[in-house]
Amino acid sequence: MSRAPSIPRSKIDDYSRDQASERRDFLYDKTGAQLSAVGHYTLDPQVVNGNIENFIGTLQMPLGVAGPLKIQGEAAQGDFYVPLATTEGTLVASYSRGMRVISECGGCKTAVTRHAMQRAPVFLLADVHLAKQFGAWLEQNFLQLKSVAESTTRSGKLVDVEQYPVGNMLYTRFNFTTGDAAGQNMTGKATFAACEWIVANCHLQPKYLLSGSIDTDKKHSAMNLIRTRGKRVIAEVVLKNDVVKRLLGVDTATLFRARQISNTGSFQAGSIYNGPHSANGIAALFIATGQDEANVAESHAGITHSQLLDNGDYYWSVTLPAVICGTYGGGTALPGQRECLELMDCYGAGKADKFAEIVAAVVLAGDISLGSAVLAGDWVSSHEQYGRNRK
Repeated sequence: MSRAPSIPRSKIDDYSRDQASERRDFLYDKTGAQLSAVGHYTLDPQVVNGNIENFIGTLQMPLGVAGPLKIQGEAAQGDFYVPLATTEGTLVASYSRGMRVISECGGCKTAVTRHAMQRAPVFLLADVHLAKQFGAWLEQNFLQLKSVAESTTRSGKLVDVEQYPVGNMLYTRFNFTTGDAAGQNMTGKATFAACEWIVANCHLQPKYLLSGSIDTDKKHSAMNLIRTRGKRVIAEVVLKNDVVKRLLGVDTATLFRARQISNTGSFQAGSIYNGPHSANGIAALFIATGQDEANVAESHAGITHSQLLDNGDYYWSVTLPAVICGTYGGGTALPGQRECLELMDCYGAGKADKFAEIVAAVVLAGDISLGSAVLAGDWVSSHEQYGRNRK
């Protein structure tokens, strides 16, 4: 059986307009797809070196802006206009409505409460006794381990090593802080160096796999819900009853009753987020700002909590225990994505916590709007009016 022709590549310069054009011509010859829209772009192909392989062009993603969103956070403070990239009609309008409600109620408070990016090697020993001894050895040699790991990175810091023994194996989670980068590659490199040092220096002769899968990279897990992966972020707001009735068409008592019913449904379904829709806002904001979009799988997990206050106002919080984002490295330096980060003053060093707080605040705004729309009967009618591209 003959092998299909390989995609054209250049050993001299694979990131040029000519090379991208050659690949599009190749695909036209093989499939009949012209890719004319894909071939019209303004960025220099050289800038995507390190972001993508076999470059053929770009996709033009609709980009809208929601806001203003008033945030009184530890890192994010002020009124923010938030870029959202999506093809779902009504999404930007809905988030803008939720942001208006938050802002007219005085803004939301936000905080990053923990940092922990992991690589999670598993160590294989001859028996359970040696596995237990190895766990003690890791604790005794932590400072040397930390020095080796941190020698591979300028901004990564090894905080601790969690241990989870199973049979003659020791599963671990090497927890790092990663500065303004999301940090998966950084922690992988640092943990590999640490593991190689362990093998060379530990008399118990452990073997290892760099990932034993309890880091759950780009997958949700209950462990990350409790232990944190990336950044644990909280956003909260006290909604005034009169503002809720005026802007959302419901009252806070109805909102609270609906929250109880929704929590029960989420419990039955085994949902990893008990609010209306965290993934929508996170995905749209991640795409706009050059984040790794697959991190939505972890980042959208979370917990909403609410209270009906004695004065009729409504406390609403969102806790996201695994927000994985960065303001440096990866796709954040691409021209359009950088501009979107700059729109919120979130590009570059010292801005990652600020951006994470904005992420949580955006989720809170979206939940307020959608949760109220379902009760007020606006959900279907809004999608009919704004959300159907009938062309």
